[in-house]
Amino acid sequence: MIYSSPHRLAKRYRPASFKALIFIASCAIATGAAAQAAFEKSTASKATGWQQCSALRSDSVARLQCFDRWAAEQTWPDAPSPVAQQSPKTLQSPQGLQATAPVLITMTAPEVHNCKNPRFSELSRYWELEAGSDCGTFGIRGYQPISLSWIGSDSVNTQPTSPSPDHTAESPLSFKNSELRIGLSVRTKIAQGLLTQNEPLKRDSVWFAYSQESNWQILSGDLSRPFRTTDHQPELIYIYPLEAPLPWGWQLRYAGLSLNHQSNGQPLPLSRSWNRTMLLAGMEKNQAFYLFGKLWYRTPEDAKDDDNPDISDLIGRAELAGYWHVNPDHTLGVTLRHSLRANGNGSVRLEWLRNFDHSGFVGNNSGLRLHTQLFSGYGDSLVDYNRRRTVLSVGLSLVDW
Repeated sequence: MIYSSPHRLAKRYRPASFKALIFIASCAIATGAAAQAAFEKSTASKATGWQQCSALRSDSVARLQCFDRWAAEQTWPDAPSPVAQQSPKTLQSPQGLQATAPVLITMTAPEVHNCKNPRFSELSRYWELEAGSDCGTFGIRGYQPISLSWIGSDSVNTQPTSPSPDHTAESPLSFKNSELRIGLSVRTKIAQGLLTQNEPLKRDSVWFAYSQESNWQILSGDLSRPFRTTDHQPELIYIYPLEAPLPWGWQLRYAGLSLNHQSNGQPLPLSRSWNRTMLLAGMEKNQAFYLFGKLWYRTPEDAKDDDNPDISDLIGRAELAGYWHVNPDHTLGVTLRHSLRANGNGSVRLEWLRNFDHSGFVGNNSGLRLHTQLFSGYGDSLVDYNRRRTVLSVGLSLVDW
C-alpha cells in the first residue's frame, strides 16, 4: 500500500488548481444565465403587448424600457367628467376588461349641457326635459313669442261692459279698428329634480313665467294715442317629463300643472281678471308635428269681487294647439278653445310663421319669425272677453330665444 505524504498532497492541490476551478464555475454560471436570457427572449418574442415585457424578468433595465415603450403606444380614455351623462359610458382598459363609469346626477347644469342642442327634440329643449337639454336654474328664456305686429279687426270695443255691477264704461271712446300690438313674455326655471332625483336622465322642473300683451292705439292722435288695453299674466308651472308611446307614431313627452292669473290691471269700471288651475300635456311626432293640450278650472270668486262672471262660458275651459313644421323655414299652427258647454263658444286662431334664418339677410337671428295670425271668437283680450272679434295681425315674433 502506498501512502501519500502531506507534502505531496500540498503539491497536488496548488493555488493554480483552485483558480481553474473558480474559472470553470464562473463559465458554468454565465452559460446558465445566457441560456436563461435566451429562453426569456425567446418567450418574449412570442408574446405580445405587456406580456412581452413581463417575460423579461432577468434584465430589469430591458424590462423597464419595454414597459415604457408599451405605455407610450397606448391610447388611454379621457377621465370621466363629474357631470351628468346622457348614458353610462363604457371604458376599455388595456387588458381588455370593461368598466362602466357611474352616472352622476347634478342639479346644477354644467357647461356641457345645452338646451339649444339640436340632437334633442324640440319639446326636450323647450322644457329642458332631459339632463343633456338642461340649462340650469334662474336663466331667462322666452315663453310666448315676443312680438310686434300690426292688427286690423272687424270691430273695436269702444265701451267695454260686464254683467257685474259698476263694470260698464261710462261713455264710448273713438278707438280705431287698426292698432299696434306688443307682446312680451319671459320665464325662468326656479327649481328642478324634485321628483326625478332617482332618474339620472330626466329633469322635472318648476317655472315662473310672465306674459304681457298691449294694444296701442297709435293712430288715435285725437285721443293722445293711448294703450287701449294691457293684459298681464303671471304663471307658476310644474313640468314632469314623460316618454309614453301613443298610436300613429305620437309620443307623450310631458304633463304639467299651472297656477295662472290674468288681469288687465285696471280700476273699475274696466277691471277684468280671473284665476285658473290648468292641467297641461304635450306630445310630438317625428320632429314635425306637435300637440299641446290645456284643461283649466276657474277659481271661484265672490259675486261682489267677480269682474267677469261669464268668462268661462265665452273664452272657454279647454285649449288644443297643434303645429306643423312644414320645413325649416315654415310653420303652420291652429289653436282651438272651447267652453265645453252646449253653446259652443270659444275661439280659433290660425298662424303662419316664416323663419328669417334662411332668408339671405345678414345677421338674422334664428329665433326671428315673420308671424301672421287670424283670430276669430271671444277673448282676443280680457276687456274683449264678451265681444266676438275677427282680428288679422302681421308682424315679427322672437320665438324661444
